[in-house]
Amino acid sequence: MNTALLIPYVDVHAAGQPGRVLTASHLLASGKTMAQRLEYARTNLDWLRQLVLHEPRGYPAMCAVLITGPCDPRADVGLIVLEQGGFKPMSGSNAMCAVTALIETGAFPATEPLTTIVLDTAVGLVHVTASVRAGKVTQVSVRNVPAFVEVLDFPLDVPHLGVINVDVVFGGQYYVQARAADARVPLLPSAGKAIARAGALIRTAARQQIPVKHPDNPDINQIDLVMLHGPTDTPGASARNAVILCSEDVSLDAPDTWTGTLDRSPCGTGTSGRMAAKHARGELPFGAEFVHESITGSLFTGYLEGAVDGHARGAVRPMIAGAAWITGVGYLALDPSDPYPQGFTLGDLWAQ
Repeated sequence: MNTALLIPYVDVHAAGQPGRVLTASHLLASGKTMAQRLEYARTNLDWLRQLVLHEPRGYPAMCAVLITGPCDPRADVGLIVLEQGGFKPMSGSNAMCAVTALIETGAFPATEPLTTIVLDTAVGLVHVTASVRAGKVTQVSVRNVPAFVEVLDFPLDVPHLGVINVDVVFGGQYYVQARAADARVPLLPSAGKAIARAGALIRTAARQQIPVKHPDNPDINQIDLVMLHGPTDTPGASARNAVILCSEDVSLDAPDTWTGTLDRSPCGTGTSGRMAAKHARGELPFGAEFVHESITGSLFTGYLEGAVDGHARGAVRPMIAGAAWITGVGYLALDPSDPYPQGFTLGDLWAQ
């Protein structure tokens, strides 16, 4: 093969959300801590993120995971998340994808019925327990990083939507969360464009009006994602949601930019933040089950283990469980004559 670069990957989806696990790119991320590696990736490896996620190798809903060696000696592997909006410190669905890929390909030794993997991330250690039967991962339980509330019921002035009460929470990334009814959208797949439009307007307003800074990693200092939530009629589910990854170039004067892509899963870090907000309101006691439904109807099951001792923001410890499935194994190739070494996006499908 006439290639300048070959990138081994395992494609996985967790509850419908695709995660491309990069199993042999660990030498690319430099740094003595995972926070340093995350910043290194943001500064130096955006070419890799675009190559992997953009067309013709990727598509708008795709995420990826860079697997590295751990920096913390208590951890087994390091994890950096690649999203269409950039490199991120943590993702629940992508953690499920990574652990499933590592175990089912034999890259990490499996112990049945339970295999424990400790992930090193830029926002702390994540303890993951995989249920394994005959080499197959049947469930992944993620003991997430501390989740906390920045603000509750903030009266956010959203252009074209009016004033909406929102919560800003951290569950591995920063979210602005609001009731879908207040944004005047139904939580239905057919309403995907309207949901993305509302999300783009809400995140833009939240970034302008609500400053954030993570207490342990000050480089994490902006709201990345939007969750719109509401009730559900699905038996056994507690609530329904849609998470929006908005275009990075939203202009309030250009309606064509009010767009983004929707998480196909119930979203692990978003569910963690949602549970923290519900607990802060007295709506979710420690240990109580919270079953979150995605826009596609898939489910994650969560609960809050308890308070995090001594945390600056009064954080809680979320637990999230779901399942993931391998969908493909192969290599991404870059021919030296390929005119699209960082891929491309088009406005017919992408949030430009």
